[in-house]
Amino acid sequence: MNALNSLMDGFGTALTPLNLLWAAVGVLLGTAIGVLPGIGPAMAVALLLPVTYGLEPTGAFIMFAGIYYGAMFGGSTTSILLNTPGESAAVVAAMEGNPMAKSGRGAQALAAAAIGHFAGGMVGTVLLVALAPTVADLAVDIGAPDYFAIMVLAFIAVTSVLGSSRIRGLASLLIGLTIGLVGLDQMTGQQRLTFGSLQLADGVDVVIVAVGLFAIGEALWVAAHLRRRPPDPIPVGRPWLGRADVRRTWKSWARGPFIGFPFGAIPAGGAEIPTFLSYVTEKRLSKHKDEWGKGAIEGVAGPESAASASAAGTLVSMLTLGLPTTAVAAVMLAAFQQYGIQPGPLLFEREPDLVWGLIASLFVGMVLLLALNLPLAPVWAKLLRIPRPYLYAGIMFFAAVGAYAVGGEVIDLVILLIIGLIGFGMRRYGLPVLPAIIGVILGPAAEQQLRRALQISDGSVTGLVDTPFSVIVYAVVVLLLAWPLVRKALPRKGART
Repeated sequence: MNALNSLMDGFGTALTPLNLLWAAVGVLLGTAIGVLPGIGPAMAVALLLPVTYGLEPTGAFIMFAGIYYGAMFGGSTTSILLNTPGESAAVVAAMEGNPMAKSGRGAQALAAAAIGHFAGGMVGTVLLVALAPTVADLAVDIGAPDYFAIMVLAFIAVTSVLGSSRIRGLASLLIGLTIGLVGLDQMTGQQRLTFGSLQLADGVDVVIVAVGLFAIGEALWVAAHLRRRPPDPIPVGRPWLGRADVRRTWKSWARGPFIGFPFGAIPAGGAEIPTFLSYVTEKRLSKHKDEWGKGAIEGVAGPESAASASAAGTLVSMLTLGLPTTAVAAVMLAAFQQYGIQPGPLLFEREPDLVWGLIASLFVGMVLLLALNLPLAPVWAKLLRIPRPYLYAGIMFFAAVGAYAVGGEVIDLVILLIIGLIGFGMRRYGLPVLPAIIGVILGPAAEQQLRRALQISDGSVTGLVDTPFSVIVYAVVVLLLAWPLVRKALPRKGART
């Protein structure tokens, strides 16, 4: 009941005219940036993060929520229309959505995706309201060994499920952890990896890392492989769904949230796994199996609903534990830190107006997303006609302006270019970007919790596993690491004996 009352207070904050304006602007900006080819939600959020700096915290995060969901829908749009997923979670949308677009049913695919985002986001946010305060209350009793165990789980999870191999995932994580070491040691004050530069004593700002790895790295990568003639846009027409389409998709919209939310709420790597699970589930339950691979609308509706619910689930661990399990959540955590606010178990007590206003704005943002983007889908298709050279030149310009706005130092632009070159190299050798971002965000915190746990136990390593919670978490870590070997040892289905 307390959560419901707090949510009502949050709606009082979110529904003020000014905050409604910020939510609408966020949805429009997020969709406009996310709909451009090659730009996923994480890059869109990182690019638009500097836009929120001049706002007071509540208005900034309400706008940020609009950007978040708008960018997610925009990423699905480019995935469906151009077969260019902005992130790994949007790959599934392209599997059935792009064949639909090629067959002249792009309008129906976009509508199914938009309604799927709305349904999944609504159910996921309701579960967020119900579970987040309980998780926060339980998290108050979590100690340093438990926090370190959770962070190890987050590291292993994101490196295990992303990229073409675990080795590449671990290499990306190591890059992020190394960048996170730059600056002064929080406990001893000793300089680490600063190379004698005083400007690096405070470390590398997370926003610069996110913009560099995503925006600059992607722009350099596309420039290196730019074709002379950009792909022709696919006309989408008027977005609408017929009765037959609704009958086929409503169950998919309903199932998606209950697949996506649990994976978002735990450190399991974001929306990649639940979208694939939703796709497999819908394919298995479908009565139109002959359409799969050629444009089955259930293959768009279910995974998109699961992805949106997963996005709401990631806010549970981010708000209550301060653990970002996706790149977008990592950038959002950086935004909290810019305002001097630390997400964690006490956030609901210290900043109730902000956090409940943010949660209420998620409902508002999803309604605005559906109302604005269904009729605007043909407009987003026209944006795709921008020539790639102009598009990515604009991205690099705004990225440079945003990085300079963070600290007002020229060295920030140099660091941005270096991080961008690292991002280019990661794409060149197939390293996923998300583990690096997670390493930068959680690396310093994991080091601090490790030191605290060892201090409490007088340097004994057993102090890391002296609580039932930490033992359970490490058991899950072992299971994640051992599962590929166990799966290979299991007899294959249909194998002859």
